Amino acid sequence: MDPTPRRRARPTPRRVAVGLLAVLALAACTTPSPSPAPTAGSGTLTPEVTPTPSAPAVAFKPSVDEGATVPVDTVVSVAASGGSITAVQLTYQDPKTGPQAVEGTIAPDGSAWTARSLLEPGVAYTMAMTGVNVDGQQSTASRGFTSQNLSKKQQIYPRLVADGATVGIAMPVVVTFDVPVTDRASFEKRMTVTSVPAQRGSWSWFSNTEVHWRPESYWQPGTTVSVNLDLNSVPAGNGTYGQMSLAGGFTVGKALTMKADLAAHQLTVTIDGAVARTIPVTGGKRGWESRSGTKVIMEKFSTLKMDASTLGIEKDDPNYYSIPDVRYAMRETWSGEFLHAAPWSVGSQGRANVSHGCIGMSTGNAAWLFNQVKVGDPIVVTGTGKGMEKGNGWTDWNVSFADYQAGSALTQA
Repeated sequence: MDPTPRRRARPTPRRVAVGLLAVLALAACTTPSPSPAPTAGSGTLTPEVTPTPSAPAVAFKPSVDEGATVPVDTVVSVAASGGSITAVQLTYQDPKTGPQAVEGTIAPDGSAWTARSLLEPGVAYTMAMTGVNVDGQQSTASRGFTSQNLSKKQQIYPRLVADGATVGIAMPVVVTFDVPVTDRASFEKRMTVTSVPAQRGSWSWFSNTEVHWRPESYWQPGTTVSVNLDLNSVPAGNGTYGQMSLAGGFTVGKALTMKADLAAHQLTVTIDGAVARTIPVTGGKRGWESRSGTKVIMEKFSTLKMDASTLGIEKDDPNYYSIPDVRYAMRETWSGEFLHAAPWSVGSQGRANVSHGCIGMSTGNAAWLFNQVKVGDPIVVTGTGKGMEKGNGWTDWNVSFADYQAGSALTQA
């Protein structure tokens, strides 16, 4: 035998290729067995999840259209559906003061927002609205519009008399307007008077340009009175609107009253319930009688020129007079009746009526009275046959409270 071991023959490449193809073919033809379904004891079950579609965004519905020009008395509001409102910013550019914001109120359930004030005339407004849908997803929207322009003649300017002053117990709240108010009720609904302590009272219109408010009886001394005229852009009729809102008031001082008995030619001054002084006076002579009634001091002048031409008396009339420096004049009526110093008639004071309607007294008594009296103090004049005309001064106290209330535009409505 041959001692040399034999080598095993190496397979040829073709045989290797055939074998590899057989293995691949087997793998390609084999189908994997499905995994067994999990059982209750085999582990945690994973349920099949179906995706939930997202809720639509909250929808905003403003009360004004995009790009619209709207009346100044528009109350801007926004309603929401499919969610709630979280914020609304309504702004405009004031030519004098710059950017301004309009305050508003969101309903407790978020369903609406309402502006607290009306619009300024002739300005562009921008409104930014923010809200969330039922899923809490936030969205925003915006809107722009312009308010109608108004001429000066279309705007009514209010003025509050004696604002910030200390006044007498008969002082009415007096509001005047530079343009007539024909829709009195619209204005009166937006005008309020409050006081501490509280006192019942009413508005009463004296004309289309003047309205007063008085309590049922004289103010209590020390009362603080607050007046709010929320009139900006409020319609007043005939295409006119309030030009601005106004807030103010006054404080009531000590209780001073005057009683002038012109038949007896005496003026009695009472302060806080006690007679402070009795003053000899003279009133209007025959043909020029002083008016009897309850008057209210409206103005005070330490020196005042008095000219009879303001009463319609011509310079060639024997009754004409012109005095450049009448001292301590206190106005009672718009027609020219005053309390004042009259040194030229001292001999008649306490004895006869010789004036043209004013109540005259000595300079010393007039100076004392001038220093005691406030605008708003009452003077009750008796002893003449001539009465007061409504509106000739602050004639608020010459009628009953029921008749006074009848002058309210809301009572008339």
